[in-house]
Amino acid sequence: MKTKIITLESHDDLISVRDKLSWAKTPRILLVWPKYEKVTLRLLDLKVLQRHADSLGAHLGLVTRRMNVRKDAESLGIPVFQSTAAAQKELWPDSAPRTRRIPKPPRRDLRQMRDSIYEKEPVWRTSFLGRVLTFTAGVMAVLTVAGLFVPHAAVTLYPESQIQSIVIPVNASPSFESITLTGNIPAKTLSVVVDAEQSLALTGVIALPQSKAKGIARFTNLSQDEVEIPAGTVVSTAGLIRFATLNDVRLPAGVDEIVEVQIEALEAGSQGNIDAEKIIVVEGLLGLSVAVTNPEPISGGKDVRMIGASDEDRAKLREAVLEILRRSAESQMRAQIGSNDILLLNTFEITETLLEDFFPPLGEAGTPLVLKMQVEYSANYILYEDLNQLTASTLNASIPQGFSAFGGVEFNPLTEPLADSSGVTHFDLEATQVALRDVGEAGVFSIIRGHSPARAESELVDALALREKPEIALSPSWWPWLPLIPFNISVEVK
Repeated sequence: MKTKIITLESHDDLISVRDKLSWAKTPRILLVWPKYEKVTLRLLDLKVLQRHADSLGAHLGLVTRRMNVRKDAESLGIPVFQSTAAAQKELWPDSAPRTRRIPKPPRRDLRQMRDSIYEKEPVWRTSFLGRVLTFTAGVMAVLTVAGLFVPHAAVTLYPESQIQSIVIPVNASPSFESITLTGNIPAKTLSVVVDAEQSLALTGVIALPQSKAKGIARFTNLSQDEVEIPAGTVVSTAGLIRFATLNDVRLPAGVDEIVEVQIEALEAGSQGNIDAEKIIVVEGLLGLSVAVTNPEPISGGKDVRMIGASDEDRAKLREAVLEILRRSAESQMRAQIGSNDILLLNTFEITETLLEDFFPPLGEAGTPLVLKMQVEYSANYILYEDLNQLTASTLNASIPQGFSAFGGVEFNPLTEPLADSSGVTHFDLEATQVALRDVGEAGVFSIIRGHSPARAESELVDALALREKPEIALSPSWWPWLPLIPFNISVEVK
């Protein structure tokens, strides 16, 4: 019998294989699985291909060694062969007849089933009036629940208030370890390093040394021995204008023996020009053996006048730079402490000058004058928490009965902080606090719940000592009464 052999490929699926079956015109169709490629055909796909072959009047067979395909084919009655030659030699079993569809029995009447199981409702429940009454009762129940839980009220009370004020003498020092009722409070120390550079335009003229004064010094022997006077021996006037000898000389032995030697001022400038007989001092041990003077005036020291910085200019620029550094250090310190902490400016001081550099340096001309400085500042400060603890403990001890503290404590220094010889800073601190009369929320709930806003306001005014009328806000605003449940009423005291 003629057999159509169809070799499957890895990309074949149900649709492509079914199309290949449709082209077969033989009574037998043999599908051959490739040895080394995988063809994905499920049990349901084989069932569809079997039915399609039946519709074409052909018998479907398979050639495959895959166990899963063989099991699926055997479950459907599709013959499976080892090779195409075996399929052509062996007999094919007859295909199993297609089962007929047996119609399902008709469904039972559901209404009859319902009537047989459930009892009929009473007439009053199925009647129109009964339904109206039931609906009305449900609506009333919903409204009752809504009336209990939906409305909310916010009550703002303004009870009687008193302002308490007290002045506390504060003693602050880093040596204190704890806060005491006598006003002792620990201070913290803070250090910052700041730097600045500032210039100053110069217009003044200064005298700069140009050449050194020179002259003759006469040494007189005060002993019987010969005296060696080495070069570099320093002599000076009573005003400490100093000169040095330029040569080595020997002073002959004998009292009142003399020798003259050339001298030169140690510092250049006109200040080295002096009159005769002004040099009178011999520095060092040599002054015990000899006396000195200048028989003639000493001259030759000259100055040159140029634009440069005087001592006043340097002092002025230094003062300006220190003011910039002070402001910068104070700003940095305030940024590092809390906004409510108190910085003790009386302890603000320079602890170390790290850099102070003028340009041009002293003794040189030039403009502008530039100063670079780097300075370390330190200061003490008091923590807000410590001040609050000190003032709150003092104020709370004086609160009248029936009142409670409301809000925080406000304090303000009344006097400038001053430090004594031991380093303790003293100042007076004014502390202020608001105290409100106690209002019990439980009593407020019992007064106002379930009442209209106007009646609740009137009863609160009569029952409580208030400085202003209370405010009552309902949500929703059109609701006519305050809630009955206390947790739907919020009370705020101001």
